Amino acid sequence: MARISGVDIPKQKRGVISLTYIYGVGRSRAKEILANADVDENKKVNEWNDDEIGRIRDAVAAFKIEGELRSETQLNIKRLMDIGSFRGIRHRVGLPLRGQRTKNNSRTRKGKRKTVANKKKVTK
Repeated sequence: MARISGVDIPKQKRGVISLTYIYGVGRSRAKEILANADVDENKKVNEWNDDEIGRIRDAVAAFKIEGELRSETQLNIKRLMDIGSFRGIRHRVGLPLRGQRTKNNSRTRKGKRKTVANKKKVTK
């Protein structure tokens, strides 16, 4: 496996696909990285030589990825929570942020259902 910016990328996949295993690198950025490194995007990772891997590492280093990007994202979320914005409150409570309905859906965000017991009827 080739190791780029602390991530083992799969060697049996094409270069464009395997670079997307790095946090912060999608398909378009992977294509851009390979173009800057002058490597064919359809070439599989196990066909890369050491020179190409070095050029790809240099091209990847120009972007904010992995730990640095994760920490920046967490700081942005913390800032929203600290200033008490609507999005920050939704983050704090664990609800969807972008206007989705929550009556029926949003199980991923809300977690497992919490059943509420009915009130017992008074018998006379």
